Amino acid sequence: MEYRQLGASGLQVPVLSFGTATFGGGNEFFKAWGDTQLDEAKRMVNLCIDAGVNFFDTANVYSRGLSEEILGKALEGLRNQVLISTKATFTMGDGPNDFGSSRIHLVKSLEDSLRRLNTGHVDIYHMHGFDGNTPVEETLRALDDMITAGKVRYIACSNFSGWALMKSLSVSERYDWAKYIAHQAYYSLLNREFEWELMPAGIDQNVSTIVWSPLASGQLGGRFRRSAPIPKDNRTQQGGSHGPATNYGHLFNIVDALDEVAEETGKSVAQVALNWVLQRPTVANIIIGARNEEQLKQNLDAVGWNLTTDQVKKLDAASEVDPIYPYWHQRQNVKLNPLPKFY
Repeated sequence: MEYRQLGASGLQVPVLSFGTATFGGGNEFFKAWGDTQLDEAKRMVNLCIDAGVNFFDTANVYSRGLSEEILGKALEGLRNQVLISTKATFTMGDGPNDFGSSRIHLVKSLEDSLRRLNTGHVDIYHMHGFDGNTPVEETLRALDDMITAGKVRYIACSNFSGWALMKSLSVSERYDWAKYIAHQAYYSLLNREFEWELMPAGIDQNVSTIVWSPLASGQLGGRFRRSAPIPKDNRTQQGGSHGPATNYGHLFNIVDALDEVAEETGKSVAQVALNWVLQRPTVANIIIGARNEEQLKQNLDAVGWNLTTDQVKKLDAASEVDPIYPYWHQRQNVKLNPLPKFY
């Protein structure tokens, strides 16, 4: 298993982590992702560790804590061998302080997560989204205190805009508090908007990317095809997907290119799509999920090999879309705005 350094830190992480949003199936939204219970969760955890994937990602909001509980039980006796990432910010109750990134909510959220995970610390604590109601200083001071207390090793953010990330980094630098070392972000061949601003910011500020939904809610898994009906049992069709409505013409153009590269490499469409993401700038880790053990085994084989430059270019061309303003204007003025090599 290849390891990469996570941002401006000394932490080394495997290029694959296992996402446990499929654990629990606590409501209709998360049942559309999966309904993995403890026995199968233990088998999946062991498959990951055997493959060198010792990094597990969860969040308190996944099935309202059930994902954390199942992961904690599945990791019994293995805590010293693994890295655990969890998240807070989203709603966990009906009270006025049961959401957001305020100190009062984060302190309670972390204590609850530690209890459910049955651990004394989390290795990476993510802010699951940006809270525009809470002063950035309050959030970052609370997180710095958690690190000082030994309950959190590193902090990261997720689903931030470029200005929110830069403001957070600036505040941390001003007060000499811990900085976000990674940004967990939505990114795939189907959804490349991350490249327009957040990826260049990550390059400039040495913030690594942990990618969620690298297969675009399963749409790049090989089952969506131009000549076949849309799968009705897919997460997207069952109401468990994220992101904008799918442009199926664009999707099928990407799948056609994936098919060509899959034939050239002898790999599956999903493995090619995952490998493409791993070759992008700032990407230190991609989160793979699975409804069952067979899916997990397939996704684990996305590493240990690399696409050729020509194959990457073929996929780039099939998946490229015109950027919105001001990014299209910046691309027209490259002498003033030198763009990263991946453009």
